[in-house]
Amino acid sequence: VQLVESGGGLVQAGGSLRLSCAASGRTFSLYAMGWFRQAPGKEREFVAAISRSTSTFYADSVKGRFTISRDNAKNTVYLQMNSLKPEDTAVYYCAAGRITTPQAMVDMRYYESWGQGTQVTVSS
Repeated sequence: VQLVESGGGLVQAGGSLRLSCAASGRTFSLYAMGWFRQAPGKEREFVAAISRSTSTFYADSVKGRFTISRDNAKNTVYLQMNSLKPEDTAVYYCAAGRITTPQAMVDMRYYESWGQGTQVTVSS
C-alpha cells in the first residue's frame, strides 16, 4: 500500500491541525494504521494507531489532545491534533501494517509501508 500525508503546516501553540493520510489499493481495511513523528535530532516515536476494528492507541504525550480515526470508504486515516504545543513540532509519518496485537501497534518495526512525511511546526 502506498501512503500520502497532507495537512501539515505552521500553527501557534494552542491551535489545531488535522493530518490526513490517503492510501492506495483495495486492501486498506485490512491494515492497522499508525502515526509516528520525528523531531530534529531525535528518534522517530509513536504517536497514535488505529486497528482494523477501530481500537485506538495513543502515546501518553498526546492522549486527550490528539484523535486518530479512519474512513475505509475513502482509504484515509486522520489525525486531529488539538491544543498543540511547541514540543509537538516534528515531521509526522503515516504508516500501515498488517498488525493484530496491541503491543505491535506502537512499534514502528511492525509497519510495512510509510508515507513521505508532513511537517508540523508549532510556534510559541
